[in-house]
Amino acid sequence: IAMNTCMLNEFLHQYGSMIPIHVDEVVDKLQEIFPSKSFSEPHRKVVVQHLIQSYQRLSGTAMVRGFRVNYKRHTLTMDDLSTLYGQNWLNDQIMNMYGDMVMDTVPEEVHFFNSFFYDKLRTKGYDGVKRWTKNVNIFQKRLLLIPIHLEVHWSLVCVDVPQRAITYFDSQRTLNRRCPKHIAKYLQAEAIKKEQKDFITGWKGFFKMNVGRQNNDSDCGAFVLQYCKCLALEQPFRFGQLDMPKLRRLMYKELCHCKLSLLGEGHASSETWPA
Repeated sequence: IAMNTCMLNEFLHQYGSMIPIHVDEVVDKLQEIFPSKSFSEPHRKVVVQHLIQSYQRLSGTAMVRGFRVNYKRHTLTMDDLSTLYGQNWLNDQIMNMYGDMVMDTVPEEVHFFNSFFYDKLRTKGYDGVKRWTKNVNIFQKRLLLIPIHLEVHWSLVCVDVPQRAITYFDSQRTLNRRCPKHIAKYLQAEAIKKEQKDFITGWKGFFKMNVGRQNNDSDCGAFVLQYCKCLALEQPFRFGQLDMPKLRRLMYKELCHCKLSLLGEGHASSETWPA
């Protein structure tokens, strides 16, 4: 128990809570420390699970309350990180920091737009967002990733710049035809302003309907961030609704480490942070 407590204290110090920690992760570490004992036995696993749960209830401690993650201009608090727990809705702070981490993994190829961009474009038109790319030539990028937040649902527009393709990804498979049209008008206006004649016309819109589908009302944000990661890293989508609890824990850890876990095909099933 003392060893368990020490280990959980380390997790708590690293992540501010036990949200991203799976019981199997603790069991595996205990197995490494005590190879002669079998911690995967049901009765021992239950003890470990109860200990994790008791630590989770320590959310009122000063260390947890003061836990912060800083990355560039982003600061995440425990309130923000807690949106990754269970079936909570992901908030703008989580979406934007994770999106920036995705972009920073391939900065020459990908540009991620802040989650407030589309609403500003939709309500104010091009004049409302024309300064958002004053230091960026989006037409030199391979991909543009634009999260869309309408009322209580997240979706994603991905622009393949060389192919002039605007693709709408929605884990609820909603056909929002206005959204790609808004983005197309934005791209045309931006091309005119930046004097990029080759990009004024020729844009095509697509709806990607064969992506993993959510079967609840809470995981849309998690799906969007996974779309962003896979598209940016040119990986196929190998995740679905059943992977969301694991992926939420993984994203929590990635945000705390301020770095994506680039595990290729196996990333959806990873429960541990690579050493």
